[in-house]
Amino acid sequence: MDNFNQRPGNEEEKPVIQEQEKHEEPPKFSERPYNPKRRGGFLQALFGAIIGALIVWFLMNATSGKENVTSNVETETTGEDNLKSERVSVDIHTDITDVVSEVTDAVVGITNLQTVRDFWSSAETTRQGSGSGVIYKKEGDKAYIVTNHHVVENAQELEITFDDGTKVDGRLVGSDMWTDLAVVEIDAAHVNTVIEFGDSDALKRGETVIAIGNPLGLGFAGSVTVGVVSGKDRSIPIDFDRNGSIDWQADVLQTDAAINPGNSGGALINMAGQLVGINSMKISEATVEGIGLAIPINIAVPIIKDLEMTGTVQRPTMGVSLINLEDVPSTERRRVLNLQEDIAGGVIVTQVFRNTPAEAAGVQQYDVIVEMDGKKINDMVGLRKHLYNDKKVGDTMKMKVYRDGKLIEIEMELRDGNTF
Repeated sequence: MDNFNQRPGNEEEKPVIQEQEKHEEPPKFSERPYNPKRRGGFLQALFGAIIGALIVWFLMNATSGKENVTSNVETETTGEDNLKSERVSVDIHTDITDVVSEVTDAVVGITNLQTVRDFWSSAETTRQGSGSGVIYKKEGDKAYIVTNHHVVENAQELEITFDDGTKVDGRLVGSDMWTDLAVVEIDAAHVNTVIEFGDSDALKRGETVIAIGNPLGLGFAGSVTVGVVSGKDRSIPIDFDRNGSIDWQADVLQTDAAINPGNSGGALINMAGQLVGINSMKISEATVEGIGLAIPINIAVPIIKDLEMTGTVQRPTMGVSLINLEDVPSTERRRVLNLQEDIAGGVIVTQVFRNTPAEAAGVQQYDVIVEMDGKKINDMVGLRKHLYNDKKVGDTMKMKVYRDGKLIEIEMELRDGNTF
C-alpha cells in the first residue's frame, strides 16, 4: 500500500539524495579546535536564548487567556495535509439586536376565544384567531395593550401570551372599527417592559424600521423582520361590510418589513426603540411583494386615549343617513334632486334623525352636500374623514348643499353621537 508521504518519482530523486549523503558532516562541537575567545560568546548566546524563550512563553499564555474570555474556539484536523480549522463562537451586538432586546418583552400574543355550539347544543370555547399587541402603559396593578380591532372583534375571552410563554387573561376596554384599533387591559404582575411612543410624522422614507409580532400564530411568536419606511400618508380603501362599496380610507405607513397574518396589532419600531406604528395589514395580491401597512402612532394615540378613558371614540356626528351621488341614476338626479348635469360629486342626505345637530341646523332630506368648511366633498369617504379627523365634538361646521337645485349654506354645531 502506498504511503501518504511517498511521492511518485522517488527513484529519480535518489541521485540527489545520494549526492547529499556524500557531503561532509559538520564537525561535532567536541571535535572543533579549542578557542578561549568563543566560550564567552556561546554562554551569552545561550543565556539570551533562555531569556527570549521565557518571554515568548509568558506572552503566549497571556494572549490565550484573553481569547477564552471573548470567544470559544474548537479545533478540528481534516484533510491529507492535516489542515486545522477553527470554529469560533462570537457574541455579536448590533443596533438592531440591542433595540429588539429592549422592546421584545412589550410585544405579546393575543388569542381570540369564542364559544361555539355543535349540533347537540354543546358549548365549547375555541380559538377563533390570534394576533399581536403592544404593552404601552403600566399603572398601578393594571397594564394596557394596544392592538387591532379585527384581532379582538367578537371575542368572548382574550388570552394574552408573553414572550416567555406566560399566559394571562385580558379584558377588552374598547375598540374602534374605523381606525382598526383596540385597547386591552391585563394584570400588571408579569409586565416588566412598557414601550415608548415615537413620532410617526418625523419618519423619513428609507429609514430603518423593525416589525415584531406573531405571524401565523404563536408558533412563530416574537418574530422580528427588518425593513425601511417605503412611504408615508398612504390611503387604503376599506370595505367593512364587503358589499363592494368603499366605506373608509385608512391612513397608513408603508414598509417593506415582512408583515403577515398574525402580525396584526404588533409593533413597528424605529431605531430608537420607539413605537411608530401598529402593524395592521398587507397587500397580498399575487403580483405584489413587500408592501406592509401600519397605522401611524400619531393617528393612533388620540384614539388609544379615548378607548382607555371611555371605551369608545368621541367623534362628532351629524345625525343623518347618506348615499353617494354617483350611485344615483342621472334620471333620478334630474327628477328628484333637480340637479344640473355638471354636478358629478357629492353626498345625498336620505334621512334626518330627530334631536340631532342636522335637524337643529335645518338639514332636509335630499339635500346634496358638496362642501364642508371650504373642502370639496365628493363622496362619503371624504365626508367621514373630514368629520372624524378634522372636527371635534362641540365644533361648528359650515356646509354647502344643493337643495332643489339651488346652492345654500348651512351651519351646525357638532355633538357626540352617544348623546342622542
